[in-house]
Amino acid sequence: MVLVAQHTMRTLLLTLILIPVLAVSQNIGVGASAMYNFQSESWGAGARVNVFPNRTISYVPQFSYYFIGPVSEFTLGLSIEAKIKRGNTFNYYLMAHGGYNQWMNSGSSAMDGAQAANWNLEGGVGITTNHCLRPFLEYRYNVKFQETHLRLGLLYIFGCGGDGGGYRDPNRMRNHVICPAY
Repeated sequence: MVLVAQHTMRTLLLTLILIPVLAVSQNIGVGASAMYNFQSESWGAGARVNVFPNRTISYVPQFSYYFIGPVSEFTLGLSIEAKIKRGNTFNYYLMAHGGYNQWMNSGSSAMDGAQAANWNLEGGVGITTNHCLRPFLEYRYNVKFQETHLRLGLLYIFGCGGDGGGYRDPNRMRNHVICPAY
């Protein structure tokens, strides 16, 4: 028991030290999204943290909750985003997502074998901008339930400067701002 408490304290301390370092160096962002599932005709909301949003590969822990429509469920998981085309204004990416799903009203479903606790495996594509406040749009396919959904949201990157556009590059026009990765 003591070893578990010590490990938990070390992990918490390391996390508290690393978050400010990641945030100042534009290595972390937080965001929210609205979601729509086409098959279940349900609406929801999501929250995410994007670790290394300016790199080719980023890790995105996420929480989502569908609460409007016939399906009521939440999912907690992790996405991996791989930027496939990086431009001056937009990034296009592929993503894979694995997560735990809790389907609150599975008992009222007509689906054979509907269960409250499930796993999710999703693949998808997305587009986002390169600014400090980054709108994004994702299209995802859930392999297990064979359903698709859209996510439209905003991601804020910590450590960006200036007027909301991004990092100031002294080699560019004085008032033009971009993210340092571009």
